[in-house]
Amino acid sequence: MTNKIILGIISLTAVLTLFACAGSNNEESTQHDTNHGGNGAGHNMEDTEDMQEMDHSNMDHSGSGEVPEGLQNAENPTFPVGSKATIQSDHMTGMKGAEATIVGAYTTVVYTVSYTPTNGGEPVTNHKWVIHEELEGVGEGALRPGTEVTINAEHMEGMSGVTATIDSAEETTVYMVDFTSTTGEEIKNHKWVTESELSAQ
Repeated sequence: MTNKIILGIISLTAVLTLFACAGSNNEESTQHDTNHGGNGAGHNMEDTEDMQEMDHSNMDHSGSGEVPEGLQNAENPTFPVGSKATIQSDHMTGMKGAEATIVGAYTTVVYTVSYTPTNGGEPVTNHKWVIHEELEGVGEGALRPGTEVTINAEHMEGMSGVTATIDSAEETTVYMVDFTSTTGEEIKNHKWVTESELSAQ
């Protein structure tokens, strides 16, 4: 009788040990999924990064070719209309390294701005670029960083009519360009690329 009890205890102990090992393996599996993009937090982080990437697609890559009233053509620009240049900026995916054809060259003050879109999107910081002629009722002089302005342009969804804060200002030549992105997308009349963001071929 005693031997049967002992055997029963040994068997029960073996079963419990097996369950404990299985539970440990499941925990390791769960940790592996979490750390490498499974159903845990790692995967959610990648989704967040993808959403941030998608936010950039709100930019209107192509434009009508119309320019704001009062915008002056540049005299003797570094990159004349019709010439080719290589884009060195990365305002959007596939832009950096693309060959651009210059459609327009203009002398103006160019700004980086921060604002909250009118469509309820996430706040935008240091957006490049808005030019002086796209701001409402600001007169002729360049504006200082920290100035609040109203934007009269729709480079991105929810931009037109928004109140923005100027982050930086620079007097320079800006260009409207046509290009084929490195991802194969045809872009027409893109606004704007500054002279420092272009290089000769």
